[in-house]
Amino acid sequence: MRKYTLLLPVLACIGFAACQKDVIEKEPLEFIDDDLVFDKLDSLGVYAERYLYNVYADLPSGFNRISSNILDAGTDDAVPNNATATVQYFSNGQWTPYNLPDNRWTQNYNIIQKVNLFLSKIDQVPLKTAGLKDQWKAEARLMRAWAYFELTKRWGGVPLIGDQVFDINSDISYPRNSYNECVSYIVKEADTARKYLPTAYATAYYGRLTSGAAMALKSRVLLYAASELNNPEHNTEKWLAAAQAAKDVMDTKLYTLPAAFDDVYLKRKNSEIIVAYMTGQGYTVEMLNGPVGSKRGDGGATNPTQELVDEFEMANGKMITEAGSGYDANKPYTGRDPRFYYTVFHNGMSWLGRTVETFDGGIDRALGFGNTVSGETRTGYYMRKFLTTAGTTSSYTSADHCFPIIRYGEILLNYAEALNEASGPVKEVYDAVQLIRQRAKLNPYTLPAGLTKEQMRERIRHERRVEMAFEEQRFWDIRRWKIADKVLNGSLHGVQITKAQDGSLTYTKVEVTPTKFLADRMYLYPIPYQEMISNGNMRQNPNW
Repeated sequence: MRKYTLLLPVLACIGFAACQKDVIEKEPLEFIDDDLVFDKLDSLGVYAERYLYNVYADLPSGFNRISSNILDAGTDDAVPNNATATVQYFSNGQWTPYNLPDNRWTQNYNIIQKVNLFLSKIDQVPLKTAGLKDQWKAEARLMRAWAYFELTKRWGGVPLIGDQVFDINSDISYPRNSYNECVSYIVKEADTARKYLPTAYATAYYGRLTSGAAMALKSRVLLYAASELNNPEHNTEKWLAAAQAAKDVMDTKLYTLPAAFDDVYLKRKNSEIIVAYMTGQGYTVEMLNGPVGSKRGDGGATNPTQELVDEFEMANGKMITEAGSGYDANKPYTGRDPRFYYTVFHNGMSWLGRTVETFDGGIDRALGFGNTVSGETRTGYYMRKFLTTAGTTSSYTSADHCFPIIRYGEILLNYAEALNEASGPVKEVYDAVQLIRQRAKLNPYTLPAGLTKEQMRERIRHERRVEMAFEEQRFWDIRRWKIADKVLNGSLHGVQITKAQDGSLTYTKVEVTPTKFLADRMYLYPIPYQEMISNGNMRQNPNW
């Protein structure tokens, strides 16, 4: 009989109200064995359900998960305010098999092991609620499929271990399956899970995986499989499959775009979220990322780049470089895409009763550009997205923070991208993109008629970048599109703002950090060194 630790955690971090206080504790939790967890006399499945919650805890958490920074600080959209933060290895080329900042190999195989154990034991629990066991199995299988997706988007093909439950004596020398084999497995598991999952849950269970979640995962997996990195032959059938998977989600009519863009991140339940990492109320996200001049002692960890700032259009739907946009280099933050103000803190912005000051010598950039490598913004900007406005200059009010793993806005953009690649810029492509722009309150929100396939591709890529900034999308998009070697070889920039005695401001674009991306190897992660030495059948990714 096996004994397990960490099978029955208190899951306040996930926020499931269904996690109730233990009603029995016959022995210390570190000595609990699987027959107690999967109790043959427990018709409610109390411990078995908590074991399932433990698997949920390993879903991607999003917020500041790598060296206290978000993953996007390793892209062309942001840099960490600490120049030595390991997340920046992804943009300066310092990552290796021995030093991999986002190494989720073990974590995801732990999910798979937990799920396999769950599936091997759950039938001995005599649940009295009809259909509940099938639902739990489906949730577990979908989380296992998610774990494989998290592995494949990093490493390509990985070992598929089926339902094998390992123990200390097990042979773990599995060879890698092909990427396409992994995709087929994930899609099959998502399709199977969907049949047994509800479309929604009562409020107490919000955050658990639904049939829509299964469909949304399939949409993302097939989009990645159709993209340049994994489909160099440009197989149109793969794009059509990805378009259909996104359309299937759209046709459920279960999801819509809320009118208020900010509501997506600060409400536990809304019509756009399909899958989120659920957290309890707090203000850690604000404390880590807010402008450093606040009396609360905010850390200002994530600094948007000038490259991202320049990507935001004007409110009239024109890029800042387009004729007739109305962009004024002396007032660079006036009249921009409304999403800009929900995404980026800029100089002069009003925030919780004070004005953000990122000019040299301002309270949010006291030392000024080039005079420090930590402690204040390196780019002249701070991340605004995800931060609540509930608070004052001296204290925050706890608020909900639910990191959007998949939301409906992504599904619309998945559909537009896949259909455009398969069929060109047909009406349905325009419609999907324009729904996003309409919610953003661009005026006009419509795209120019007569765009070519290539022009529409760039529009869709632009829209993904500004709509889903800091949501762990850009990092993977520039890889699957195979443009990372173009956008991460050179330099990233910020702004230096100087204030004259008469109060006038001068804005100067400045180089913040050099970047390096080696196209012959960095589109896939290296297999971690420990896995290479422990598994004789493991093969390293090219050129690592």
